Amino acid sequence: MEIEPTFSASPNFQLPPGFRFHPSDEELIVHYLQRKVTSRPLPAHLITEIDLYKYNPWELPKMALFGEDEWYFFSPRERKYPNGERPNRAAASGYWKAAGSDKPILTSCGISKRIGVKKALVFYTGRAPTGIKTEWIMVEYRLLDSTTKPSRSKGSMRVSEIFNALLRLHICVSQKHGAN
Repeated sequence: MEIEPTFSASPNFQLPPGFRFHPSDEELIVHYLQRKVTSRPLPAHLITEIDLYKYNPWELPKMALFGEDEWYFFSPRERKYPNGERPNRAAASGYWKAAGSDKPILTSCGISKRIGVKKALVFYTGRAPTGIKTEWIMVEYRLLDSTTKPSRSKGSMRVSEIFNALLRLHICVSQKHGAN
């Protein structure tokens, strides 16, 4: 399926002075990803919908609605094999490699309840296992399978089957330009 970047705001979209979009992990899950997969309205259209894996990380900042040091995207999370669970993280000229295990995201009020997971990924240029590590880091946010069960009519595709990951991208170097 071909997914082109979708920009929900106008080209003249301006944030008020002092505004910072710096949501917590819980806010990303509850107010953005959970609402996205259940087709409910988002509190603000600040996150670009894109098949992130079709691009190199240094191409993505200009596709985001805003951001200087980090950028947010909704993206599909496709499987590497049709009947498997392993995600396909190949990108345009490299691949994203997990840098650790899933970390639980818990609710902060009342009884802590697990609502999602996050995983850090690092971009490598080239092909595994001889790829070259870059400074690009992405955090992938996912819902738990039991978190949402949207209804689906026969033959239709759920939004959660298309945009089932929310990604936060940033580069960990003092100069934020160039390919590596």
